[in-house]
Amino acid sequence: MFLIMLRFSDNKPAAAEHMQAHNAWIANGFEDGVFMLTGTVEPKQGGAVLAHNITRAELEKRVAQDPFVATNVVTAEITEVTPARTDARLDFLKA
Repeated sequence: MFLIMLRFSDNKPAAAEHMQAHNAWIANGFEDGVFMLTGTVEPKQGGAVLAHNITRAELEKRVAQDPFVATNVVTAEITEVTPARTDARLDFLKA
């Protein structure tokens, strides 16, 4: 499982120009079954994505294709998490 932190860069003003393509990238991640959660890092510092069912190399390629990353609206930091203990509702993450 991976946590992706998307932090706004100095190019944040360009976000509006790329928002539609960024949202399509997010929708594709959910459609592919890779993204489990996306949201805003408050207060409006960027975003976060929870991903699974993907290798790190595949995820790095996917993140590089995010229009926000490609146009330096955000910088991306990927952190891999190996779940050891979960609520029963999240047991599928340990597989």
